[in-house]
Amino acid sequence: MARVLFTSCPAYGHVLPMLPLIRAAERAGHDVHVATGPDLVGELTSRGLDAHAVGPTWAEVWTAHGAVWAAEGAPDEQKMMDGVVVLFGRPATARLADLLAMAQDWRPDIVIHEVLEAAGSLLAHRLGVPGVVHGIGPMFPLYAEVLGPVGAAIGEPGLWEHASSEVALDLCPPSLQPDGPLPWPAARPVRPSAGEPGELPPAVAEALAADWPVAYFTLGTVKNADAADFAAGLTALADYDGLVVATTGRPLDAGDLGPVPANAVVAEFVPQAALLERADLLVSHSGSGTMLGGLVHGVPQVALPRGTDQPQNAELMARTGAGVVVAPEDYSAATIRSAVGEVTGDPSFRTAAERVSDEIAAMPDADAVWAGLAV
Repeated sequence: MARVLFTSCPAYGHVLPMLPLIRAAERAGHDVHVATGPDLVGELTSRGLDAHAVGPTWAEVWTAHGAVWAAEGAPDEQKMMDGVVVLFGRPATARLADLLAMAQDWRPDIVIHEVLEAAGSLLAHRLGVPGVVHGIGPMFPLYAEVLGPVGAAIGEPGLWEHASSEVALDLCPPSLQPDGPLPWPAARPVRPSAGEPGELPPAVAEALAADWPVAYFTLGTVKNADAADFAAGLTALADYDGLVVATTGRPLDAGDLGPVPANAVVAEFVPQAALLERADLLVSHSGSGTMLGGLVHGVPQVALPRGTDQPQNAELMARTGAGVVVAPEDYSAATIRSAVGEVTGDPSFRTAAERVSDEIAAMPDADAVWAGLAV
């Protein structure tokens, strides 16, 4: 039995893609710990995981990130790099300190971390144990461009050297591979998941009991602060010929949304696996986990990217023919309504999404990948 540590920054889209490999390590009989920020520990513990709080909360980090962009005077390129350091650099040093303290009593034999969790690479190097970098979506060339400067900014100039020498696991099938030089050219494929099943809110379960076409609408859990954006999406979907299940990703007062269309049911959170296996259409921010989860089930998509890696994800998805993109500057009820009509009215989008789904099904699953790590 090996001691296996998974570590991540405390964002859903960074932790949850590792769940299939976490479960594979558990099934193999290993002692598995998961470390992330305090605000996600409860979520992971509720899933039966041995979760440990390290470093700051995502709320603290995101507030600091907002301050970077609110500052006047610096060019956008500088703000972008400073924002990356604030999100994934400085918090990693705090997590590293907590992880090193944890390792005094429980020393891992292997450290597996998501692609932007610098603390994982640094910890593995400090302890002299294998490190594995786990993708959260497409392995963009940008990772090779930012991890070096992030390391320099936090006093760890060897960060990219450590990370680039690790075994890497890539969630994306061939047709979703980005252009440009791959940060980890020898990355091993691992099949992505649409998520783990969970209990549906009663109102959602009741609505899904009817035999209607289903559209799933979400703007994710990070770039979802504008209630007006959510309301515009609901308005656009009022004409959808079926049920709309919409998740806000955060608490919202009913008054913030305005009138909810008669064909829609709104919840703060729903296990997306339960929706995507039923969905006929996905309208989303095109976050990596949501975009890939839809393609696992061959669901055609309307992408509404808001920021971070979402525009790049959306572009790759649209390139496969599985959906269309509404650019941030074009976001409105009218443009979303038009995009929904285009995707639902042309069966070629479903055909393309199912083609990507077949590619995903051909990828090795987490159990096979875990066996290949030879811990």
